[in-house]
Amino acid sequence: LEGLEEETTEEILSEFPAAERAETEKLLSYDPDSAGGLMTTEFVSVSQDTPVDETLAAVRRIARSERREAMNTIYTTDSAGRVQGVMSLRELLAAPEGGKVSDIAWQEVQTVPVTADREEVARLVREYDLVAVPVVDESGVIQGVVTVDDVIDALVEEHTEDVQRFGGMEALDMPYTQIGFFSMIGKRAPWLAALFLSEMLTTTAMGHFQSELEKAVVLALFVPLIISSGGNSGSQATSLIIRSLALGEIKLRDWWRIMLRELPSGLVLGAILGLMGITRILIWQQLGIAHYQHPNLLALTIGVALVGVVTFGSLAGSMLPFVLQRLGFDPASASAPFVATLVDVTGLSIYFYVALLILRGTLL
Repeated sequence: LEGLEEETTEEILSEFPAAERAETEKLLSYDPDSAGGLMTTEFVSVSQDTPVDETLAAVRRIARSERREAMNTIYTTDSAGRVQGVMSLRELLAAPEGGKVSDIAWQEVQTVPVTADREEVARLVREYDLVAVPVVDESGVIQGVVTVDDVIDALVEEHTEDVQRFGGMEALDMPYTQIGFFSMIGKRAPWLAALFLSEMLTTTAMGHFQSELEKAVVLALFVPLIISSGGNSGSQATSLIIRSLALGEIKLRDWWRIMLRELPSGLVLGAILGLMGITRILIWQQLGIAHYQHPNLLALTIGVALVGVVTFGSLAGSMLPFVLQRLGFDPASASAPFVATLVDVTGLSIYFYVALLILRGTLL
């Protein structure tokens, strides 16, 4: 019903019996990505004071007369309907006669509010190995349950959206083979245009150092090496942070801890790539494959620039998801192409300023 036009939805709902219509309208009122939007009201709950024999009889009646999606888990409630315990159907069948369900039910129940995000529901399912999660209102009264199969469906949809955003485009609202041609263009063109405009800054940066390039054309040979290394390090960092945020491993307040971790990581990674760059230049010069003027200074320039660019890329890639989340945007929007574009511009500036510092009086 959520995918239909409002008039069509109303027409269909008008044919529902009163009770089913009220229940359906209530479910439609929740955000589709929330626990309320994912839950089913087909669950089994009994009063915590109910005897085991009566509970078994009630479960049998339900199983014979109607189909309920979540029959394997039974919840106990108090007189107000608040969740007090949980037990499996197996535990109920194995319970001794004469007792109450409160004697066999687990008292520690993991619940989620109706407004909880689907990622929070998935975290509970994963952390506690649950097959169903009870959904409660502000008073703790059970409203429904989210079953593990619905959690898997929600996770597949969430991950699909994240992967598409990582690729630098707006998430599709239907499968690739079903979406219309112009709808596809509309999802991809704005991001491509934004990335194209931002890449123009790279051209501007190179134009700023045009005189240096004219004096030392050899510097242009290493531009792809420099900007790709910075973009790759930034993409690595942003992918790690976005995933950790999604899994709840880190919070917004942990940004400073992540920065302190990524700074030395960027320096070490940059040093590794810097040594590789230095080695490449010196070996090429020694073997006669290339003939550089002042090869030692050129190698030092490339090495130092790589340390700076990779370090900046790691810091920028790790901090950008925090900035976007703080502004209320989806951190997945800090996609690899977006980070790479950001690092390209700054990476070129770092490269040429290092070159000016080291090669001044020789090549420059």
